[in-house]
Amino acid sequence: MNKSSLTPPGVSMELHAGNRERLVAALSAHLSASARPLRGVALLKGGEEQNRYCSDHVELFRQESYFAYLFGVLEPGFYGAVDIASGQSILFAPRLSPDYAIWMGVKTLSYFKDRYKVDFVFYVDELAQVLQCQFSANGETPLLFLLYGQNTDSGNYSKAASFEGIEKFDTDLRTLHPILTECRVIKSDMELALIQYANDVSSEAHIEVMRKIKPGMNEYQLESIFIGASRYRGCRHCSYTCICATGENSSILHYGHGGAPNDRTLNDGDMALMDMGAEYNFYGSDITCSYPVNGKFNSNQTMVYNAVLKAHNDVISHMQPGVKWIDMHKLAEQRILESLKKENIIQGDIGDMMNRRLGAVFMPHGLGHLLGIDTHDTGGYPEGLEKPKEPGLKSLRTIRELKEGMVITVEPGCYFIDTLLSHAKDDPISSKFFNWEKIEIYKSIGGVRIESNLYVTTQGCKNLTNCPRETWEIEAVMAGAPWHSRDLLSNTTTTENGLPKA
Repeated sequence: MNKSSLTPPGVSMELHAGNRERLVAALSAHLSASARPLRGVALLKGGEEQNRYCSDHVELFRQESYFAYLFGVLEPGFYGAVDIASGQSILFAPRLSPDYAIWMGVKTLSYFKDRYKVDFVFYVDELAQVLQCQFSANGETPLLFLLYGQNTDSGNYSKAASFEGIEKFDTDLRTLHPILTECRVIKSDMELALIQYANDVSSEAHIEVMRKIKPGMNEYQLESIFIGASRYRGCRHCSYTCICATGENSSILHYGHGGAPNDRTLNDGDMALMDMGAEYNFYGSDITCSYPVNGKFNSNQTMVYNAVLKAHNDVISHMQPGVKWIDMHKLAEQRILESLKKENIIQGDIGDMMNRRLGAVFMPHGLGHLLGIDTHDTGGYPEGLEKPKEPGLKSLRTIRELKEGMVITVEPGCYFIDTLLSHAKDDPISSKFFNWEKIEIYKSIGGVRIESNLYVTTQGCKNLTNCPRETWEIEAVMAGAPWHSRDLLSNTTTTENGLPKA
């Protein structure tokens, strides 16, 4: 393992207490604006452990994200409540058997109260009684605000909390989800610190893969290097399934799934597309690096890579509060088309190509997505925003205006995907824009994606990701040059081949 100055930061439960305070403030403001009484309890159910099908093998548990945001609880089987009037917080822990204590260990209620810094802790089987006694007003049972709403990325719905005796309470299924979702969009300083650490770990892990990759290895070995480096630095979970795509596999946007398990052998001359991110204390990162397996860009690889890099850099230079994300997506498309036209891979008027949505042939995914406790974090399409229907644009995970405090990925790509190219070739109007002989030459590259994580600031943005991006930087690092920051490496005197001088 390479030496690293990274030490996992301590995590204060003040982070989650602050998240609860923001929820109470937002709910109170909403109720006041709606002329509704400032009373009720937000009640959420945490995640449950899952067995592998019918076996007794328990999958590694990761907390449900909304519950993690408010309470930071690591263990499964909990409920959590926040009283709107007082701001008091309660956790309800599962009552576990003595046998469970032998195999897994059991912690006391006082431990959970101290660990998670809540006001009260009870057992789950006491939930109805506690809510009735603790938060009844004038003899009325408290109104329960339950989390129920659609995730606009997956289309799935969050599961509202349910418990024995819930029928005795009035419930509200409409209010909590959009308000809590919006709370998650803007990151606090403490949240940002965890996202930054996940980025620091992931950046170092990507560089470790970059230094060790060589022809003859298998893609799963690259995945192993990344996961090992991340776990060594305190990140037990990855933010998502690792994508370790080489050669034509890099034209498969979410390669690495169960049916394509990062198992190809690397060939000399391949491009590698490494999309991997570590998660620390629930908060994630999402970073993609693309580079040649043999450490040297050839002319065709350089052209495609620089086309994507220009799009990546130009988008970042335009980012600031008030900018519409859909405009940034179109800017990225335009820059990639302009670069391809310079190399005579496509031909004709760029404006006509944009109107025909031909940018989506080369970049069918959205430019980026909100990032936080989930890789594709919530809040991309609040009420009133509708997904576009045009090719490419329909894949955007948000079309919001940027706001200070958002964390969002910038991940333009250029791919040579047979399905999309064949469709364009069959279209008599679209086909004329393509130089099909050149297209065939570039197909073996597969695809290039460059992805960084950006924090939107008052006047611009801050790049949280620290990986080499220029082709000469990548070649230098792959050859053994040090990498600490872009400024440090860029200020180093180098030899003609880009390596630092002794």
